[in-house]
Amino acid sequence: MLYSAIRKVMFQLDPEVIHDLTIKSLHLTGNSPLKGLYKQSLQEKPVDVMGIRFPNPVGLSAGLDKNGECIQAFSALGFGFVEIGTVTPRPQPGNPKPRIFRLEEANAVINRMGFNNKGVDYLVDQVRKADFKGVLGINIGKNKDTPEENAKDDYIHCMRKVYDHASYITVNISSPNTPGLRSLQYGEALNELLAALKEEQKTLAEKFGKYIPLAVKIAPDLTEEEVNGIAECLVQNNIDGVIATNTTLARDKVEHLLHGNEQGGLSGKPVKEQSTIVIKQLAKALDGKLPIIGVGGIHSAEDAKEKLEAGAALVQLYTGFIYEGPSLIKDIVDSL
Repeated sequence: MLYSAIRKVMFQLDPEVIHDLTIKSLHLTGNSPLKGLYKQSLQEKPVDVMGIRFPNPVGLSAGLDKNGECIQAFSALGFGFVEIGTVTPRPQPGNPKPRIFRLEEANAVINRMGFNNKGVDYLVDQVRKADFKGVLGINIGKNKDTPEENAKDDYIHCMRKVYDHASYITVNISSPNTPGLRSLQYGEALNELLAALKEEQKTLAEKFGKYIPLAVKIAPDLTEEEVNGIAECLVQNNIDGVIATNTTLARDKVEHLLHGNEQGGLSGKPVKEQSTIVIKQLAKALDGKLPIIGVGGIHSAEDAKEKLEAGAALVQLYTGFIYEGPSLIKDIVDSL
C-alpha cells in the first residue's frame, strides 16, 4: 500500500530523473542506519547454482545499478543476489535523452540507454567501498565505438578488472541499444568470443586462486534454431550459466500505446511470454548441462514460478520491481 502511494508520486516525474534520484538516495543510505527504513528480513531459501550458494533465488537484474553504487541497499531490500552493470572499459554517456519511456497501461518500460556508465575502474572502486559479503554479479559489455571485430578485447579488459570482486561475471551480448552487439550471439562470432573469455578465465583463476563463473545474457528475439545454436556453443565452451532474457525489440503488444513505438528495448509484462518460451527452449537444448537464470516480465510470485517451472534455477527482477516495489521480492520468496 505504501509503495503504491510512493509510485504514484514517482510516476509523475520523468523516468530517468526519478531513477537518478532513487540511485542517489540508496547510495547515501545503503551503508548507514537509514537503510533500516526499507530493509526487509526474508526467509532463507538457499539454492546452489554455478557452484555458488544463493541465500534466496530472487536477484536484481543488471541495469538498475549500472555503476555499483547501491549494492548494500539492494541487498537490504531482500534480494538474494545483486547484479551490477552493464559496465564498459571506458566511461560513456549513452544515447541522447529522453531514453526511458513508461508504458503504464502495459506495466512496461522502453529504454535505449546505451550502456551509460562511469567505466569499469569506477565500478570496481564502488565494489571495494561496499565491502559486500553477499552474492554479486558483475555484468560486462563493450564500448559503443569499439569495432565489432575488437569486441572481445573490451570484454577481456573488463573481465580482468572485475574478476577478483565478482561472485559471477555476466557477458552481455544482447542489449539492443549498442549497434552490432547482438550479432555476437551467433555462429563463429559467439564461439570466438566465448573461447577467448574461457581462456582468460583459466588464466585469472590461476592468478587469483579462485574460479569465478561466467554467464552469458541472451535476447528474447531468437528463433528456436538460434536458441539451439547458442545452447550448443555455450556447452562446447564450458560456460557456467545463461541469463534469459534481455529486453525485446518486438512491439506487437504495445504499438497502440503512447510511446509504444519508441526505439529501444521493451521490458516488463509484454516480454514475459517470449522470455519464458526461450527459457523452455534452452532447458530442452541444454538438458541440465548448465543453469538458466530467468528474467523478463516477472510482476508476481506466479510469474516467478512460471520461469522456475520452465527451467530456470534463479530469477531476476527489474521492471517488475519498479512497478510492484520491494514486496514483490518477499512475495516470491515466501511462495517458494
